[in-house]
Amino acid sequence: MNEQELKARTKQFGLRILKLVDALPKTSAGRAIGNQLGRSGTSVGANYRAACRGRSKAEFIAKIGTVAEEADESAFWLELIIEGGLLKPELVSPLCQEAEELTAIFTSSGRTAKQNNQQSTIKNPKSPIRSPKFPISNPQSSINNPKSAMSSNPQSPIKNPKC
Repeated sequence: MNEQELKARTKQFGLRILKLVDALPKTSAGRAIGNQLGRSGTSVGANYRAACRGRSKAEFIAKIGTVAEEADESAFWLELIIEGGLLKPELVSPLCQEAEELTAIFTSSGRTAKQNNQQSTIKNPKSPIRSPKFPISNPQSSINNPKSAMSSNPQSPIKNPKC
């Protein structure tokens, strides 16, 4: 699923949540859960859009974590609606399943982004040549041994002029 499809999916989730909140009974429990569910359910799409506009990998990772938390919170409120008997389970279960799927998608996305971010860091920032992305394959290279560059021609710092 690509970025545009996820944006549409999270927006639809928010719209479905709003319709469900309107269907809740006008009791104190219905209003309390409805307010919380309305906030968390619509926050999923809003925070996903913000994550897509992230200025850095770290910001993206943080926002995706928030998206996963909001989707999980929505699943919690939906479970309370079912278990509290506020609405019929057949009305709420599809949204509950969608909340769980979105939670899984964004949790997995966050983990992958963290792993990719850790792999791209340079272990020794003073020596980018020796980073894990660019291993030195020739131990006789003048990069590893500056004296070897001078050994063939004391006048030239270049070991192999054909390079």
